[in-house]
Amino acid sequence: MGTPSPSAEPPAAPAPARRAPSSPLRRAAGAAVGALSGPLRRAAGAARRAPLGAALALVVVAASVYVIALPLAVARYPPMTDLPFHAAQTAALRHYLDPAWHFREQFALQPLAVPYMSMYALGALLMLVLPPVAAVKVAAAAMLALLPAGLAVLFHGLKRSPLLGVLGLVLVWCNLTHWGFLNHMGALGLFAMVVGLTLLLVDRPSRGRQIALALALVALFFTHVFRFPFAIAAVVGAAIVVFPATRRLRPIALPLAPSLVLFAAWLAVRTDTLHAAPFAPALHWERLGEVPSLLFTSFTDPAEAAAARRAARLVLAALLVCVGGAAVQLAASMSAPAPPPAVPDAAPPPAADARQRAFARLAALVPIACAAVFLGLFLSLPLQIGLWWYVYPREIVAALFLALGAFPDLPRSPWLKAPAVLALAAAAISLGDVARDNYRRFDHSTRDFDAIIARIPPAPRLLYLVFDHGGSTRATTPFIHLPAWVQATRGGWLSFHFAVWDASPIAYRPRAEPGAVVPPPTPLRWEWTPEKFDVRRHGAFFDWFLVRRRAGADHLFAKDPSIVPVDHVGDWWLYRRAGAP
Repeated sequence: MGTPSPSAEPPAAPAPARRAPSSPLRRAAGAAVGALSGPLRRAAGAARRAPLGAALALVVVAASVYVIALPLAVARYPPMTDLPFHAAQTAALRHYLDPAWHFREQFALQPLAVPYMSMYALGALLMLVLPPVAAVKVAAAAMLALLPAGLAVLFHGLKRSPLLGVLGLVLVWCNLTHWGFLNHMGALGLFAMVVGLTLLLVDRPSRGRQIALALALVALFFTHVFRFPFAIAAVVGAAIVVFPATRRLRPIALPLAPSLVLFAAWLAVRTDTLHAAPFAPALHWERLGEVPSLLFTSFTDPAEAAAARRAARLVLAALLVCVGGAAVQLAASMSAPAPPPAVPDAAPPPAADARQRAFARLAALVPIACAAVFLGLFLSLPLQIGLWWYVYPREIVAALFLALGAFPDLPRSPWLKAPAVLALAAAAISLGDVARDNYRRFDHSTRDFDAIIARIPPAPRLLYLVFDHGGSTRATTPFIHLPAWVQATRGGWLSFHFAVWDASPIAYRPRAEPGAVVPPPTPLRWEWTPEKFDVRRHGAFFDWFLVRRRAGADHLFAKDPSIVPVDHVGDWWLYRRAGAP
């Protein structure tokens, strides 16, 4: 038998499997996972090394979510006085190009001339995936979340525990928030963040920290332009204060550039309303006695005052724990045995520790100086500047918020650190519970409003009048602008709008402009004086009419027989013009 002869050609190797081309979405997802994996691994490693710190960080995050989100979640329409118009302007930005909402006919966008854009832009993006009311509430929560977040960055820059950012939660539900001054509140958080990033940058310069500072300054510019110059001064001032320890000023130059360019452009195009009105500053020391009434007096509910006192006691207890921990640590260091004598010709000890201690001492002056500036504004600014009202009361919140930066570091001992953090969280939760309870009560008071606006069609020409303001526990009426939610959810026109003041990113178009359909002008403080309404003078443009008045509203429209009643629910009365859609 012969051996088989080999084949003329060896068998072909199997063809390699062809990889399916990756889609852009898959590549983007892979890049996102890769970008997140590093920080997540570092966070997991830090949690393993310091489990108590990780647990306390979770406590702070949970407390922040509870304190900020829960009051907003329990009420469909939170009783923040100005929030309905924040919602209406957010909807105008979201649906500006949609002809069914009729916003382009009324409004012009001026995002640089009046750059209060951050909350509206965020809300407009959220409206792509959420209903309008939910999107606005999430955007409002984001503004308030900047308070603890910004304070955490500030404490990190001061070389103290970022867990102290929980202190920022204590001021979340102050009077300014219930008024709806959310841009102001968010700007305070960004201000603290800017100062903290500046300290981090000059301490250890890096490209990432420069980018972070530049972005924070731009965000602050588009959140509250009048807070921006103070932030620039704080950046430069902070770098100068710690210069003896860092010998660095140059790292802050590049991050300042983008926002300064924006600010210069704004100075060139700002509206007349945003030009500073002249006033004569004078010190009013008696205002120090007003401070308690300017912080937590938003409700007629006595629980608010009790919660404020409880929160103050808890913050004081945490302060004493931190001071006691620092005293124990100082005593331990002083009683430690002296180091062995230096070996001749040995290298001198490194100066890094001494430099860091000097940096921490100098940096501690920065938030105190910022708080002093805002306290000076509180004592010297008037109540009203031009059309801007409630001016000086805002500054006491800014002063107290920055003064929190003087809080001592958390103790190293876990037996002291944990009680201090828990006490601070409990202080904020106490005030958050009051907001939650009163917001829930307001939700019951607006069910009649929600029911009656369901009868209003999309894009109405709506005139609204609010005569009666009872039915809530708010010390200041939350009903005055409530009908603006109709525009936020349905589009159309309103008889009164913040756009009339030309102090918002959304402004009325000139009435003579081709294609403009703008409601007729109203007298100053029209929304507060509904008794001035005359249907023959003020009603011709509108086809829907919403009135809050317990005693009925038929007499208001008796001189125009084309206006007929549609519905009455609770304290609300709805009318329409015959033939209106």
